Amino acid sequence: MANPKLKSVTRPSQNSNVIARRKPAAVKTAYSLAEREEIFRRFSVQRPEPRGELEHTNPFTLVVAVALSAQATDVGVNKATRALFQIADTPEKMLDLGEERLRDHIRTIGLYRNKAKNVIALSQMLIDDFAGKVPETRDELVKLPGVGRKTANVVLSMAFGQATMAVDTHIFRIANRIKLAPGKTPDEVEARLMKVIPQHYLYHAHHWLILHGRYTCKARRPECERCVIADLCKSPEKSWDVPAPLVELPPQVIGEAVE
Repeated sequence: MANPKLKSVTRPSQNSNVIARRKPAAVKTAYSLAEREEIFRRFSVQRPEPRGELEHTNPFTLVVAVALSAQATDVGVNKATRALFQIADTPEKMLDLGEERLRDHIRTIGLYRNKAKNVIALSQMLIDDFAGKVPETRDELVKLPGVGRKTANVVLSMAFGQATMAVDTHIFRIANRIKLAPGKTPDEVEARLMKVIPQHYLYHAHHWLILHGRYTCKARRPECERCVIADLCKSPEKSWDVPAPLVELPPQVIGEAVE
């Protein structure tokens, strides 16, 4: 009887694991690690302890202030919330105030009617689902009415000391303009910034970039002559190559920010 034919067995090639061993693709940035280290070192000298410029007294008032700041300036929000937070600085007090009187306090802020509804609704949810306390995770924060990923990241950073990257209009502009972490959406920019910023600078990086965009690398015309990273900057809009003197700036005066 003829011997049965044996099926050929394909042996794995020595190179079969090459694809699995490939390094992750490099994150898109125009700067070397050494350049990124130097950029954030200079920011840290300028502002050793940067702070957000929304006035608040506790995690709850911070959530409210950040939610109100959508499509509004920090200055405008601060003016509206000073009196508000004196009488409603907890979810319970906000519910006692009620939506109508809340609207009266924030009517100078854009979209104030819808924002008032959200503040009342998030206050109720905090009481019902979180025992009146602001949650400390992003997944829980974004469940609150009027709270998106950016607001959640601000709260996690400022209230709970977590290293996050809340991409607002300033950070989105800076990341793309200077080619630090270009992206088409805020989420894309956030993910890239979290990878390209040196880990030991990450906690304050959010505020450094916001303040740099607000006061130096402005939307209409960047003031390159006042920029401490002018020599490192790779923006095609750059008009100056000499960095400004690297000195610590005067302490921030919260409530008097210029937008």
